[in-house]
Amino acid sequence: MTVTPIIPAPRDLDAEQQRDIDRFERAVAQYLSGEISEDVFRVMRLNNGVYGQRQGGTNQMVRIKLPAGTITPEQLDLMGHLADTYSRGWGHITTRQNVQIHFVELTKVSEVMRALGAVGLTTREACGDTVRNVMACHLAGACPHEFLDVTPWAEAAFRHFVRNPLGQRLPRKFKINFSGCSTDCGQAMFNDVGVIATSRTLENGSTEAGFRVYIAGGLGANPHPALALEEFTSREDLLPTIESVLRVFDQTGNRDNKLRARMKWVVDQLGIDEVRRRVLRMRHTLPASSSWPGGIPEIVQKVGDAPAGRSSTIEATAVGQGVAVSMTPRDPYQRWAATSVVRGTANGAVSAVAYAALGDVTAAQFRALAAIQREFGADVRLSNRQNVVFRGLSEAQLPVLYARLEVIGMARPGAELARDVVACPGADTCNIAVTQSRGLAKAIGEKLEEEGLAEIGGVRINISGCTNSCGQHHASDIGFFGAERRAHGRAAPGYQMLLGGYVGQEQIFFGEKALRLPAKAAPDAAVRVIRRFADERNAGETFRGWMDRSGGAAGIAEGLKDLDFFPAPADAPEFYADFDETGPFVAEVGESECAV
Repeated sequence: MTVTPIIPAPRDLDAEQQRDIDRFERAVAQYLSGEISEDVFRVMRLNNGVYGQRQGGTNQMVRIKLPAGTITPEQLDLMGHLADTYSRGWGHITTRQNVQIHFVELTKVSEVMRALGAVGLTTREACGDTVRNVMACHLAGACPHEFLDVTPWAEAAFRHFVRNPLGQRLPRKFKINFSGCSTDCGQAMFNDVGVIATSRTLENGSTEAGFRVYIAGGLGANPHPALALEEFTSREDLLPTIESVLRVFDQTGNRDNKLRARMKWVVDQLGIDEVRRRVLRMRHTLPASSSWPGGIPEIVQKVGDAPAGRSSTIEATAVGQGVAVSMTPRDPYQRWAATSVVRGTANGAVSAVAYAALGDVTAAQFRALAAIQREFGADVRLSNRQNVVFRGLSEAQLPVLYARLEVIGMARPGAELARDVVACPGADTCNIAVTQSRGLAKAIGEKLEEEGLAEIGGVRINISGCTNSCGQHHASDIGFFGAERRAHGRAAPGYQMLLGGYVGQEQIFFGEKALRLPAKAAPDAAVRVIRRFADERNAGETFRGWMDRSGGAAGIAEGLKDLDFFPAPADAPEFYADFDETGPFVAEVGESECAV
């Protein structure tokens, strides 16, 4: 598919956004001339979504916020333009539904910001000690299982907190997530505030839709499960509840120790009962505050939040982690449809996933995706598994969509299959990464393809380049995080393997440590575990269920211990160089700007 580059026609920036960009532009000039210090400029830079890179100098990563993962054709076109003009020809979808553009020259960042503002996007508070991108399930409004469409609620939360004085200098970052049902495809269970739509039966027998709010979840080196704040939160009380949690965090978070500054540590210090008491007391008095968000947000009243509803004639596709995936068809289109299409909504519309390996999308692919979205009139979302989801489609459009995606290399069956490996950027660009997580992800994918295991369903693999879990290794069936190893007097890249992470049904299990491995042995370990799972699981059995009856993580690790071996450097020098690296491994870790 040949797509003519389109640079979206600019629209006027709102006054606040224009002031943000002008102020940032002045700060860059002052920083480069030595008028303001690195420490002061770092706060300005991070609060505007601009992150330093491992390469040093003035190379920057620009993180673009996409509330609920929503994106339009003109925004996709712009991503292609930015990737070509300011970066390396591609962008990266993150596990928090952002898009990141790397290697942007610092003096050009304000140009990028203005271009984004012209299509209704911002980088504001995408990094730093702020309220980060507000996430939502990628099927919100198109899922046959949901209680409410949480899309407008995520948008309302984004609008309320962006540039809100309450969220500018928090003790640490604050993350909000929405899911439309207990399947929790949005992964609410490891966020500072996780919101899951639900319902309750009233005394008169009628049903009221609302939410269950979970608080103080988090991953990082010390993962904590989110805990329920109360049994039911009404629609009118939702935004005041979220603001109350934020206010309690602002008042009680640890400002002296960044490593213990997240909401999870507030609960660790005060206890969940005391935190609940403070939040609910805060909500009770919040109407007296000038920032009280009111009852039902205006955006929700305007567009509505009615659920997609189940079809009475079409069986609803199962969704969420651990779903059984059948790959019996031989025809390429049918194989894609078997894994990448969600059916069963009351209006008969279907959704389909375009697979973006490692979350990377080239400039040409961005433009092609924009053209496809226009052609089909589809709603498009980015998923937390770094893929692109087309929604609101008809059955007749599916074969045409597949053909369009095939041309641009995004029609491979990937959703919920082993090949859909998720990885953080790792030591390619991140200051604090120890290992090349993207290189390992690619190597695992290639090994699975070679062994005929890439299309095993019901198993997720996630990789982080350090303990901080930007790749969400704690929450996947098979997780890896990077670490330095020592062997034969040399430094070598290594990984800790975890097994059995799971998020769903309003619960979370964090992966359990199995064993440490040389980086170059990790693909073999993944292949062995997946092959054994495929051979031994019962019909419909989840990875976690299979693991628990197979001796747990420790029992499975027994069959992998021979892989925890470093040959002598002279015999296997590749063990002492990381993936995608030619020189000897060195664990170069810079100052953290995002950890924990």
